Amino acid sequence: MLSSAIIVFRETLEAALVIGIIAVATRDMRTRNAWLGTGIVAGVLGSLLVAAFTGHIADLAQGMGQELFNAGVLGLAAVMLAWHNIWMARHGMELARDAKQLGKDVTSGSREMSALALVVGLAILREGSETALFLYGLLSGGEETLGSVLGGGALGLVLGCLAGVGLYAGVLRIPTRIFFTVTNVLILFLAASMASQAARFLVQADVLPSLASPLWNTTWLLDNASLAGRVLHTLMGYEAMPTGIQVVFYVSTLALVLSGMRVARVRPTFKPAP
Repeated sequence: MLSSAIIVFRETLEAALVIGIIAVATRDMRTRNAWLGTGIVAGVLGSLLVAAFTGHIADLAQGMGQELFNAGVLGLAAVMLAWHNIWMARHGMELARDAKQLGKDVTSGSREMSALALVVGLAILREGSETALFLYGLLSGGEETLGSVLGGGALGLVLGCLAGVGLYAGVLRIPTRIFFTVTNVLILFLAASMASQAARFLVQADVLPSLASPLWNTTWLLDNASLAGRVLHTLMGYEAMPTGIQVVFYVSTLALVLSGMRVARVRPTFKPAP
């Protein structure tokens, strides 16, 4: 439940910030609410359509082996979560700047009002599509029930909307970079955890060697079934009895994503030619 809440909160907050920035920049325009509303409705409907097709694809893929299919979904979700963090490390500020510039262009008359609906709709569609895949990845892991995923998703949606509204209204004085720093760390561990679970399914399908099974056993110290174990498993992918290949996938994912984020933050400086 906590994993789905974190994912949906992050995706909702990103979409809410784009909408909020555009709303602030166009607050003096009488018809902006209608265009923003149109974009929100279109984006939500598009996201629901993507979610429906995700389930349909899952039904079609039953013949390829449940373990292989689950590993594929988890692997794809882990890659997208990793890429999401790397992309935001480089383009997060640009995203906010472009949204603000769009609002100014519409206000000045250099852009059509329909651009508001288009950008808002695409923002929600992008975040909603990613959310559908990530939540399906959690279900594929076999450790989340449909009820817990939906419950956590609903909680994350409400909290994300409230945070977005609070930031827009100026009620929350917490800098958005703090929100994103915290969720970046959590999503980093979620990506590593999904990669580790994908490796577990590939071992079960005899595609990968286990290397060691288990590599260690810390059940005596912290059992997966305990409350603290479940919380750490959700937040950091803790496993009391992991296989060796799971640890390799987990550590490799952490190292690759952290390296990618570090490289993405380093912007090249171009010196003018003499």
